[in-house]
Amino acid sequence: MGQLLASLNPRNNNSDLVPEIKFDIENAGPSSEELGIYNELYTLLVQPTSGLLAAFKEYKPASEHIRNAIATPSVENEDLAWNAILPTVNMLREFYGYSTELDRGIPILLEVLCKDSDTTKDLDRHPGLTKLFAEILDFVFEFDNIKIGNPTIQNDFSFYRRTLQKGRRSVIQPNNDTSDLRLAMNEDDLANHISLFIAYPTPMLKCVIDITTNYVKNNQLVKCITEWLTSIWAACFQTLNKKKSSQQTDNFYLKVMVISIILYDHIDPLGAFSKNSPINVKNSLKTIQTMNRQGQSTTSNLISALKYNSKHLNDDSTPKGIKNLVAI
Repeated sequence: MGQLLASLNPRNNNSDLVPEIKFDIENAGPSSEELGIYNELYTLLVQPTSGLLAAFKEYKPASEHIRNAIATPSVENEDLAWNAILPTVNMLREFYGYSTELDRGIPILLEVLCKDSDTTKDLDRHPGLTKLFAEILDFVFEFDNIKIGNPTIQNDFSFYRRTLQKGRRSVIQPNNDTSDLRLAMNEDDLANHISLFIAYPTPMLKCVIDITTNYVKNNQLVKCITEWLTSIWAACFQTLNKKKSSQQTDNFYLKVMVISIILYDHIDPLGAFSKNSPINVKNSLKTIQTMNRQGQSTTSNLISALKYNSKHLNDDSTPKGIKNLVAI
């Protein structure tokens, strides 16, 4: 136990030391003490994710209909374009709605983790919530990867907003308690929020970063959450390097490992890339390059996530060796 505590010390200088954490995140289940909150958060944050990803994968751009409506304005062309973007608009409303559930659910999860102690090194204290959080991170990576591959979705939504501003259409159904003016204002306000949400290349990760960092800052829980993230990273790293598993399992741990590093980098004042960080980023990058069996594209996606979503990567204190590995 002494070695574990020392290895998780945020200012430990042994850059090659990785804490030995024998915790199987993928197969963990909730303890009896956390079962109630686990079930609540699972229903709120994990259960919807498969449906959201399936819907996103079926996304069909409305680019051609929109071009026709702009180049050759007519009622028919506008109707065709509007009907083409409606499935996308409804889908984006669901995505944004899920992001608001993250805003509600993640603070509940973090509060339970740090409720009885200022340390969360031992993942066995909350096995179910740790797995649940890992499943959220896995979803976040998958969602944003699809988003990056579909830049036309913003063009589709821009056409929807322009049509709204002309006062011609609506996707919100009126009711007897809401005036037409209030209905238009509500829809326009929601459209603004959705537009800001999808403006980021990685909107779900941005959402999780903002929620987590704000909660940590407001409740002064840097030590508690960074130690927990370090333990999650270490469990993923150890599993990837010491346990033979399927390609699907490897990919799960790789994604969770990468986003854990990114979150740590945003929360710890010195970041994940400094020489004194308890996270061995250099060996993690090497693991990504050697463990990935799907080919260069998946490796590139994982490294790009670190490259473009980290906070301290370009700091002067970041070793050149790490910068070179990320730049590959």
